[in-house]
Amino acid sequence: MNDEQAGAAALAHATALSAAYYLGHESLERDVRDVLSRNWQLVSHAAQLRDPGDHVVATIGRTPVLVVQHPEEGLVALANVCRHRAGPIATCDGRGARSFHCHYHGWTYDLGGRLRHAPEMAGAEGFDPASIRLPRFHAAAWQGLVFVSLSDDPPPLAEVYAGIAERIAPIELSSMEFARRDSYDIACNWKVYVDNYLEGYHVPYIHPGLAKVVDYAAYHTELAPWHSLQTSPLRNNEGLYGDGDVFYYFVYPNVMLNIMPGRLQVNRVLPNGPDRCLVEFDYYYAPDDAARARAERDREFSEEIQQEDIDICEAVQRGLASGTYDSGRLCPKREAGVWHFQELLRRDYAHPGE
Repeated sequence: MNDEQAGAAALAHATALSAAYYLGHESLERDVRDVLSRNWQLVSHAAQLRDPGDHVVATIGRTPVLVVQHPEEGLVALANVCRHRAGPIATCDGRGARSFHCHYHGWTYDLGGRLRHAPEMAGAEGFDPASIRLPRFHAAAWQGLVFVSLSDDPPPLAEVYAGIAERIAPIELSSMEFARRDSYDIACNWKVYVDNYLEGYHVPYIHPGLAKVVDYAAYHTELAPWHSLQTSPLRNNEGLYGDGDVFYYFVYPNVMLNIMPGRLQVNRVLPNGPDRCLVEFDYYYAPDDAARARAERDREFSEEIQQEDIDICEAVQRGLASGTYDSGRLCPKREAGVWHFQELLRRDYAHPGE
C-alpha cells in the first residue's frame, strides 16, 4: 500500500478531534507551545521590509518578535525583548532604522541584535556589552510574504509551500500589490475557524452566494505534506473574478491563500483566548485597472461570506462547549482537508516541546 492508498484508508475511518481540544486554557497553551510557536508564522509582506532598517513587530505565541531588513544579512528576526529587564526594543513597524533603543532604559542594539550601548552601566563589574545580543529566530520569504519560525530546526519554507506557485501559474502572487486589511474578532476557538475553512461540504447550506460562483460538483481537495488545496472552476460571477479557477490553499498551521485571477486574499488565524480568535484578511490585487476596479465588489462579496462563516463557527463553538458532543465521523469525499489538518495537529501534540 502506497502513501496515497494509506491516506485514503485512514480517511475512510476518520473521526474529528474531540471537543476537549477546542475548550479551555490548557488546550490553548498546548496550541501556542506545540503548534503555533513551532511552525512558520506569517508576519508581513516583503514590501514592508524593502530597504535596510525597515522593520515590523509581531507576536508569535507568547514571544514578541522584531523582523528587520539587515543591510548585509537580509531578513533578520530577533526577540523584541531587551536583555536588561525585558523591555520592548521596538513598539511599532518602521522604516530606515539605524539602530534600536529599548523603550524602558535606553539600551541600544544594532540591526543584527548586538548590544552597542547601555547607559550608566560603567559600575557593573564584569559587564561586557560585546557579549550581549538579542536571541535570533529563522526568517524567510516566499512569493512576497515574510515568515518567522521560533523552532530551532524548522522545515525549509520552500518545502512547506512547495508546488503552489507552479499549480496556480500563470498567476504571479509576488507581483500583486497590497490594498487593505480587514480584521475580525470571532467567538470561536481558532481551530474551529480553520476546520470550517477546510471543507466545501457546508457551501450549499451556508453560502448561497458562493455556491453560485463555484462549481460544487467539480469542487475537490488535494493534499500535500504541509498544505491542502480546495479548488473549483469559477462560474456565474458576472465579471467579478473572470474566467479560471478558484484556489483555496491552507498552509499549516494557520495561513490561508484565497487565489483568483488578479486577486490574492491572505488570511491569518490567531488565537485570542480559548474560545476566541482574530482573523486578519489582507487583500492584494494585480497592478492593473481591471483588478483594481473589482476590488470594492470583491470586498462586499467576501464580507458576505465571512459573516456567514462567523455565524456558523460561533454556533459550532457553543455546540462543542455544550457537553452533548465529543467527536463525529468525517465525510471522506468532502472533509479530506479537515482530516489532514487534524492529523498534523495530532502529530505536533504527540511530540510536545520538541
